[in-house]
Parts: sequence; structure tokens; C-alpha cells
Amino acid sequence: MYLVTAEEMREMDRLTIDSFGLPGRLLMETAGRGATRFFLDMFPDCRGRRVGVVAGRGNNGGDGFVMARCLAEAGARVTIFLLAKKSQVGGDAAANLNLLPPLNIPVIELPDADSFSRHLPSLRHQAIWIDAILGTGLKAEVKAYFKEVISFINASEKPVFCVDIPSGLNADTGQICGACIQGNATATFGFSKIGQQAYPGAALTGKLKVVDIGIPKLIADRVGPKQHLTTPAIAREGLMKRAPDAHKGSTGHLLVVGGSPGKTGAAAMTAVSALRVGAGLVTACIPESLNPVLETLTLEAMTCPLPDKGLGILCHTAREFLITQLHGKRCVALGPGLGTHPNTRDLLFELLTEIKVPMVLDADALNCIASRPELLTSLHVPVVLTPHPGEMARLTGTDTRTVQEDRISCARKFAGTFRCHVVLKGAGTVVAHPDGTVYINPTGNAGMAAGGMGDVLTGLIAGLIAQGASVEAACRTGVYLHGGAADALAEKKGPCGFLASEVMHRIPEVIRRLST
Repeated sequence: MYLVTAEEMREMDRLTIDSFGLPGRLLMETAGRGATRFFLDMFPDCRGRRVGVVAGRGNNGGDGFVMARCLAEAGARVTIFLLAKKSQVGGDAAANLNLLPPLNIPVIELPDADSFSRHLPSLRHQAIWIDAILGTGLKAEVKAYFKEVISFINASEKPVFCVDIPSGLNADTGQICGACIQGNATATFGFSKIGQQAYPGAALTGKLKVVDIGIPKLIADRVGPKQHLTTPAIAREGLMKRAPDAHKGSTGHLLVVGGSPGKTGAAAMTAVSALRVGAGLVTACIPESLNPVLETLTLEAMTCPLPDKGLGILCHTAREFLITQLHGKRCVALGPGLGTHPNTRDLLFELLTEIKVPMVLDADALNCIASRPELLTSLHVPVVLTPHPGEMARLTGTDTRTVQEDRISCARKFAGTFRCHVVLKGAGTVVAHPDGTVYINPTGNAGMAAGGMGDVLTGLIAGLIAQGASVEAACRTGVYLHGGAADALAEKKGPCGFLASEVMHRIPEVIRRLST
């Protein structure tokens, strides 16, 4: 499912009008009528209720004018509050504005703060708001008068239905441009915008409905957006179909390398998660001082204690043992609980050049790589990085706030520069591939804000790769399953308090649901 930028959507509209021959006014009519159907689904009791359409002078306002006509026909008491002079409205929006007087739909001009203040009594009497102010093209900060209007609507505590996108939301990043409408529902046109799937935009959008306005598939494919929403169909691509005579030797062998004092559980959860997603064999390599602990945490995974000079950390003395363990493995997961001791970091750098199968790097492997990210470009096997925003900031030499302000661009740029696959964790996890393609994951919830969740995800992705899934598909499927298991737990147990270990144990159930 395509996710589009504002510019990509404008180009689709232009090509549909100019080269395919569908008039812009027809697209606006289709959009407004489709949005009205969704509005009536959300507010079936709107007959006789006051519905205020707050409209700008552009095409977003024009969509609102179409909705006003349709809702008046449905029995709603509609008033247009135009944040401009009528004479300032042009194009297809003006054509739709001119259809309102014969229907006795009031249009109140509110071009400035003074006129807005004079009409406060009427504004306060509206039962439902329709936001048709700014649309998807917004880039600058919302200030002054429009900011005041948005603040008023948000403070009114009345339901808000957004036309195409909440006014004040950056369609490309999901960030707030100074001030933003808090929507209860949004009807977006053609395709979902990136900012409606990325946070905080996803929370401000409310319930989202994509309205088909007639953009031909050939036009959409010609524009070719490189952003997608991970759907169940896409998630299924990483699930490998098993032959009836499959055995543990044919379903993949994963090597997990990690562990340090106080962090043995991380390596254990990665190992067990890989088994839960279907890997046939898992061997966990851990400092020999910690091996007795690891063996009590997992029964099914094999362990390989590595010489550590009694320090509980991996260092150069483990190199030859690790190289021996690479034989027969289909994937290597590096980093869960690994630690960042200088000796461990040096061993990691040496080991990276010896591994000839796909790698998944997480946690302290990322913190070590952050000092030399250029190493990634010298590797000739697929590499997956699974950073949280803080780790991503270290990898990019910036700060967490900068990463979070444009998660997609950050992940995409790093994946392209260093020819790796980036799984940027967080609400709406971003999966970025080296070719610039990006997927946003829709599953998961705030209950996942707990220790160990990342270790589970590493095991899921690595376990899928070990079974033969492509690295690209394994990233998307692993993230989707991870969030889906957490969603199942939240539904059963409540919004928080469930554990990472509980998430990994729900994976087979989520696979079953996804496969049927």
C-alpha cells in the first residue's frame, strides 16, 4: 500500500487531470462525496445537528464546500466559516463555493481575528467541526490568526472531522507545524500520506479512511512512491512455507553472539525468539563465565561458552572459537547484551569481516559500530541494523530529537549511504532498504515500552532469515509479527505491564492468524 508525500500526491492529481483527462472539479466532487460517506459513518446522528465547516481559500476548502452540500442534503444544519474573503477563493473551490447560496447554506466570512471574535457565539454553538483549512501542502509554521483558530477548535471539545489531513500537520514527516488540529477522524484522498502513519501525526489523525478519488493505477505507478504501509499481505512474504518432510536441519541454523554481566537475558530472548518464529536450530555464543546462567534461561537453544579470562566479556581470545561456530549458519545475530568494552569492540570489528552470511546487528553492536560506521560499506553480505532512536542518533552523529523529527528520511539516508537495512524502532517502526524503499509498520502499542522488546525483535528477524526469507521480507515480517503479538497481549491483559518474554511466546499464534 503506497504512502505518499504531498508532492507525490500533487503530481498524481496533475497527471490525472492533464494526461488522463479527468477534470479537477470531478476529483474534488468525488473527494468531497467520499469524505461525506465516511463522515456519516462516524456521525450517523448528524441530522438536525449544527456542523461547522471551517474552510480555507484553497482546494482543501473546496473539498469542504462539497461536503457542506452533501451534509445539508442529509439533514445537517451546516454553516461555512470561511477564513478569507469570498473574492479570494479561486479555481474549482470557487465553483463549489458558488453552489452554496441556492441551497441556503450560510457562508460567514472570517478573514481576520477581529471577525472571528465577533462571531464567537455562533462558533460556540457548533456540535461537530469539519476541518478544511490548510490541506497537505503546508510546510511553514502555523502562526497568528490560523493558530488562534486551530487552538479554538481544539479547546472546544467538540468532535473534529478532518478533510484530507489535520490542518497544521506536515504530510511528509508527521510533525506539527506550530499548531495542529486534533482530529477524531480523517478522510484522506487517493493514498494515505506519510505523516498520517508517522507519529505524532498518526495520533492527531484519528480514525483514518482512504477515499478513492479515481487516480488510475498506471498514474500512481508512474509516480512510483517509495514509501509503503506494511499490510498483512506484505507481512506474509517473510513466512516460509514448509515441506511436509521438513526437519530441524532444513529450517535454518542461527548463531547468536552476545551477553555480558547483567545482560545475559538479552542473548537468551534473542535465541528463544528465533525458535518461536520457526528457526530449526539456534546456537548462542556467550562468555563462558555466564554460560551457566544462559543454560538455565533456555532449554531448546544450544550454547557455546567462549573463553573470557574470567571477565564475563567477549574479547580476542574468543575469535577462533567464533569463527569455527560460523560453519553451517545461515544468519548471525550480533549484539544483544554484548557490552561495549574496548576488547569486545575490537573483536566485533574483526568478526564482521569474517562473517559470510546475513547479519542482524542490535544493541551494543550498534553502539560499537557508531564509532566506525564506514565499516558497513566494506561488508559484502546483507546487514540489518535495528536501532532505537538513541542508537540511531549515535550512528548518525546527531541527537534523538533530530532523528524523531523525520524518522523516514533519517533511516532512508543511512540505509542508502551505508548499503544496509535499517529497522528504526519506535511507534510506527520504519524499515528502510538500501534502494530507498521504506515501509512503516502499523502494528504495536505503547505497552512495548519495556526492556527486552528489541532483543525479541532481533531474534524474529534473524530467525526468519535463517529459514530462507529474503532480508527485506524478514525485516518487514519480523516487525509486523512483533507488534502483532504485543497487540494481542494488550487486548487480553491491558495496555501495559506485559513482558518481552510474553511477546515472544505469542509469536506462533500471530503467525497462525497471519497465515489463514
